Amino acid sequence: MRYLALGDSYTVGEGAGERASFADQIEEGRRSTVNGQRKPVDRRPSTVDRIATTGWTTGELLVAIRAAQPQGPYDLVSLCIGVNNQYRGLPIEEYRREFIELLELAIGFADGNPHRVVVLSIPDWGVTPFAEGRDRAAIGENIDAFNRAAEAETRRRGAHWVDVTGDSRQHPQDVVEDGLHPSARAYARWARLVTDQLHL
Repeated sequence: MRYLALGDSYTVGEGAGERASFADQIEEGRRSTVNGQRKPVDRRPSTVDRIATTGWTTGELLVAIRAAQPQGPYDLVSLCIGVNNQYRGLPIEEYRREFIELLELAIGFADGNPHRVVVLSIPDWGVTPFAEGRDRAAIGENIDAFNRAAEAETRRRGAHWVDVTGDSRQHPQDVVEDGLHPSARAYARWARLVTDQLHL
């Protein structure tokens, strides 16, 4: 399986350790299943093509994709982006416009097949220890607005939408030492949500 993962710190797995991001765990979960049966996971180097960096917005990811020029077709493309747009207070309409462009690129990398593309929602960082002293309710409402925009465009194009926001709210303490980014355990749950929906 050729897999292209597009995004920001969540796609990188910031602070969670080697091969701990949801993208790596999706890949490892698929490799550990043969004919529906589980087998021990081997530890080969990751074969995930990844265009992702901590802190990126939709606009910065677009610039990076244009520079990298990944060569499809890919069997799976994941997109998880937008938290830094929200964190920086950038307009939702700007996010929607750039998200549409990213999604259409992702579908193109998947040989034009939207069923090979999965979009993960923006987690709610407002529930984490990092957000102590901030208006957690306002952060959550704003993230919900960003997610509504992304979900509408994702479903309009026939790609998969996976809600990880609910998981982030159910497990606010399941983060790494920075008090912000998800732990390997959290990413494992996200990976399972993706593989269950896509039947990988």
